[in-house]
Amino acid sequence: MSRPVFRVVGLPGDCIGPEVYAAACRVLATLQETHGLSIELDEQLIGGAACDAAGVPLPQQTIDACRQADAALLGAVGGPKWDDNPADLRPERGLLQIRAELGLFCNLRPVVTHPALQAFSPLRPERLAGVDLMIVRELTSGSYFGRKWRDSEQAEDVCRYTRPEIERVTRAAGRIAQRRGRRITLVDKANVLETSRLWREVAHRVIGEEFPDVAIENMYVDAASMHLLTRPADFDVVLTENLFGDILSDEASMLCGSLGLLPSASLSETGFGLYEPVHGSAPDIAGQGVANPYAMLLSVAMMLRHSLDCVAEAEHLESAVHACWNDGILTRDLRPDGLGTEEVTEAVCQRLRAPSTVHAES
Repeated sequence: MSRPVFRVVGLPGDCIGPEVYAAACRVLATLQETHGLSIELDEQLIGGAACDAAGVPLPQQTIDACRQADAALLGAVGGPKWDDNPADLRPERGLLQIRAELGLFCNLRPVVTHPALQAFSPLRPERLAGVDLMIVRELTSGSYFGRKWRDSEQAEDVCRYTRPEIERVTRAAGRIAQRRGRRITLVDKANVLETSRLWREVAHRVIGEEFPDVAIENMYVDAASMHLLTRPADFDVVLTENLFGDILSDEASMLCGSLGLLPSASLSETGFGLYEPVHGSAPDIAGQGVANPYAMLLSVAMMLRHSLDCVAEAEHLESAVHACWNDGILTRDLRPDGLGTEEVTEAVCQRLRAPSTVHAES
């Protein structure tokens, strides 16, 4: 039986972005070879590369291509080359714009500790046992998108949320929790912020009425930042607003040992998703061939699962990555004698080609 052809927009971006994006392309080509997966890649511009070529960080052509696609893969954006650009022409502005243009309101950041990598975390191994949590971050509102102004004496960033914005991301968290441990920790600062008080009111109502089998607890963000490092295995689904989610998900990377291991997904209500590694553009190592591709490859797995409904392929890719970790195939951000980007990518492809991991078409 013929399989569908999926349309994916490729957004290599800046600095190490094209390097890890190239790794994703190699893995997708291998999955086509071994699993019959059919993906059409349409490369477009974003970030600093778009500023250089088109004068803006997010060209209309990129937006239009994404609206016709099933998903998008992003490498990374930003770098010192564009530090002096005006605020609306900074590469990072392209990332904020694409989230708003495509309604990518729900950011998923899974954090799972792997036994082979526990030694690379600053936490003691006993604290890492059983860590498997999902951070669900609201992505298109809050202080990142609120009114902003500054003069020589003052500055203001308005944090604004509406009831529908909180409802839809809470429903997404509820659906995820039902597939996991049925527990949500709502992280806020309700003792100080009115937006957090609205979050509590709305989130508890949505979970109580629509997901009665899911438990929800409250936790202040300062306490959550501490407990993520002292008892991380106690968390299942962490639901929070934009700014808090940005900070906590980067902190949670220390549970795994490196930002280079964490994938992410940004989802719309239609099923379209933008998939990218959590790490930044790392201009200090760009062009050296040493960037860690694992976060990007795990982002590909998230794309296969959440937007393309290719669950078996996602599981096989994750298994191939985990097999590499078990075999000590790591990059230099984890150990001084680590392998390069291409070597690690080829190791993953070899394991995808191994008979034990090849998925027979039905």
